[in-house]
Amino acid sequence: MSRRRLRPARLRPVDMVRLGGTGLRTRPLRVFLSALGIAIGVAAMIAVVGISSSGQAEVDRRLDKLGTNLLRAAPTERQDGTRAQLPEMAVAMVRRIGPVISAEQTGLIEEAKIYRNEHIPSGRTGSIDVTATGRSLLPVIGGRLQSGAWLTPATEKFPGVVLGASAAQRLGVHTPGTRLKIGQSWFSLAGVLSPVPLAPEIDSTALVGWPAARTHLRFDGHPTTVYLRAEDRQVTAVRDVLAATVSPGHAGDVAVSRPSDALAAREATRSTLTGLLLGLGGVALLVGGVGVGNTMVISVLERRGEIGLRRALGATSGHIRGQFLTEALLLSMLGGLGGTVLGTAITAGFAAFRHWPTKVPLWAAGAGVTATLLIGALAGLFPAIRAGRMPPAQALSGP
Repeated sequence: MSRRRLRPARLRPVDMVRLGGTGLRTRPLRVFLSALGIAIGVAAMIAVVGISSSGQAEVDRRLDKLGTNLLRAAPTERQDGTRAQLPEMAVAMVRRIGPVISAEQTGLIEEAKIYRNEHIPSGRTGSIDVTATGRSLLPVIGGRLQSGAWLTPATEKFPGVVLGASAAQRLGVHTPGTRLKIGQSWFSLAGVLSPVPLAPEIDSTALVGWPAARTHLRFDGHPTTVYLRAEDRQVTAVRDVLAATVSPGHAGDVAVSRPSDALAAREATRSTLTGLLLGLGGVALLVGGVGVGNTMVISVLERRGEIGLRRALGATSGHIRGQFLTEALLLSMLGGLGGTVLGTAITAGFAAFRHWPTKVPLWAAGAGVTATLLIGALAGLFPAIRAGRMPPAQALSGP
């Protein structure tokens, strides 16, 4: 009579998941704490990527609104330590460049200082520059008024001043009509500007009309900065000829910059910090993986009786390995999904607080869950192999 060799039953994936889930349901507190370690690491990584992406989206939104076609020309510092001087007709020559849409100039009045009243000591200037400008400056730099009014054909000739946002805060004045002392003359506050992202130097400046600066502050009429807007497709071409146009024959005395590049560069500098925080998130994720491995090792030791009983009833080493490996993967997946939700919520909350658009890249969420599964597989592999190699008799005999 021939004997048929019995083959061990094969567990379906659904059965394996059910077995792994049973092991997790019997120890809810330990599972929660282990999954929490994974979740913190994933949440940290997703929050860092999400906040960085949201910040970049905000910069892009602001640049789309403000425009990237603004150019700025200013005199350079010579080798002898003196600063070059731009010609009085600089802005008029710039406006003759074909692709230039609009242009305006400002001129620093070094001798003039602004004070809230005559009782302020002369040395306490608050680092506020007094600058002459033309009427078309605001649309060129993308500035907006916070209160009051801008210079008009009438007021630019009279002693009126418009303060940048920081200048108004340092002086402690925001009400139009307030009298301020500039040099030896009294000026009336015409308005206060909102912060100007593309020209932050304007924020700490007191702006007076070009004619009024000549009349009341002995301004020499030489501009120190020229701002211009060019056609989007011709920005590079205008940039190439701007220095020679502003100062013919002395192009080396002029530095040309694109303020939108500074905003983009400021966001790019955050990449170093982002990389550091991602590294910290990775360390937290690794610590969570160690926690999963530790949980699974303890689980194997505590469940030796269960392992021995299952082996005695016909479970193979592969069944036991699969069960504990599935538990580790399910535990890691719980942590990964929880961390993804937590990281997304942190990003959304921070973005809402800063009034940014919320942006969490899908690749970040996918990478977080994938990383947790890999770490879970590695963390659960040793305990699973150890459980599978345990002989039934030794497992049933207890520790």
